[in-house]
Amino acid sequence: MIGELSTANKLVGVKQSMKALQAGVVEKAFIAEDADDRVIGCVKALLETQAVQTITVPTMKELGKAVGIDVGAAVVVVVQ
Repeated sequence: MIGELSTANKLVGVKQSMKALQAGVVEKAFIAEDADDRVIGCVKALLETQAVQTITVPTMKELGKAVGIDVGAAVVVVVQ
């Protein structure tokens, strides 16, 4: 599942993910288990109101690596 992120049309980070969720263009969301709830709480709340498949990833570092960045990522969304 996480392997698809290397080629998928994706957005990385809380701000970009929130904008995509509000626009209704998110197909799937990946959230790091070790991300601070104060940071991703708004994303989680919005995901609960939408029919978006949510996948948890063990660490932010692993999620960042999956999308090809050198730092951790709290959330990544796959968009249409």
